[in-house]
Amino acid sequence: MKRPGFLLLALFVVLAGAAQARGTTPAALPEIAVAELPAEARETIQLIGRGGPFPYERDGTVFGNFEKLLPLRERGYYREYTVRTPGLQHRGARRIVAGSAGELYYTDDHYRSFRRVRE
Repeated sequence: MKRPGFLLLALFVVLAGAAQARGTTPAALPEIAVAELPAEARETIQLIGRGGPFPYERDGTVFGNFEKLLPLRERGYYREYTVRTPGLQHRGARRIVAGSAGELYYTDDHYRSFRRVRE
């Protein structure tokens, strides 16, 4: 015999999965104001707004959201851009991820966490 609590939990799991399929946020993301971002991230955002030119070959490539930390969208919705890290000779871990609707996300730990950028 199944307990009523189990059925409610199962229903919640099904509804949560349906919400994610519609593109809602998997979990509430913390926010960061543009003014609080490192200067290099603000420079990257300005480049995105101007459409480039971008200093790194991979800037503007599709971000797959394989970690599923950003709202779920169709492939190609997100693009990633490098945020320069002073002192490094490679791309480093910092990125801005831009959605097609204009939303921006910042990560400084190579996609382990994100913060939504607010104006």
